[in-house]
Amino acid sequence: MGMPCFSLAPGLNVSRLCLGTMTFGEQNSFQQSCEILDEAVAAGINFIDTAEMYPVPQRASTQGKSEEYIGRWLRTRRMPRDRLVLATKVTGPSSQMNWIRNGPTCLDAKNIREAINNRYVGVSNETPYGVMEFCRLAQLFSQYPRIVSIQNAYNLLCRNFDAGLAECCHHERVSLLAYSPIAMGMLSGKYLAADGGPPDARLNLFKGRYEEGESRYSLCKKNVIVAIKLLYLDILWRLVSYLEPQKIGN
Repeated sequence: MGMPCFSLAPGLNVSRLCLGTMTFGEQNSFQQSCEILDEAVAAGINFIDTAEMYPVPQRASTQGKSEEYIGRWLRTRRMPRDRLVLATKVTGPSSQMNWIRNGPTCLDAKNIREAINNRYVGVSNETPYGVMEFCRLAQLFSQYPRIVSIQNAYNLLCRNFDAGLAECCHHERVSLLAYSPIAMGMLSGKYLAADGGPPDARLNLFKGRYEEGESRYSLCKKNVIVAIKLLYLDILWRLVSYLEPQKIGN
């Protein structure tokens, strides 16, 4: 059974699964990153996501490593560039990352043109108002590209997208590229272990660096435990039960 694809925009067909690379250069070495990329492509994934600020947690000494690793992999594997869809994200003004364009002091059209090939444009961590403004400006000014996607967190424990963005994106035909589908690994159940899970798991390795996520997905919250034990794992086992016969049949 091949990887299903869908049309993200006219002339842009991508695999239903997109490989995120924010750990490349921090938790993953170059060799490990290459192995992950090789397996993803072998499985039929043609869509890779990265960002100018990656890897995370963000540090001046590692900034840009994720993009660098992907570029080195493309070169060493002699991968035809038109075989993959590579999405990256320009870093906005931030006092927490003053090593990128002096932090909060600069971000303009020139920066964005330098950071991305803007044949197709999307947004990330955006609000309903922001999405509608991008769509309105693209309609008013023909020189502005229309956004085709939004990349926001979406999983069983984070359904903020449903509140207002879902309606906006449906009517404006902006596709959701959901990140953190297993809630920073929480829905995998690995943090329920008596010892708190693997020491190299992200929420253990970088404890305190993801305050928003740690608060949202805290095991002290009853709904988090219910989502992990009763809902997500049940969905996972149903999926496995469905896929196994398909694999045997093929």
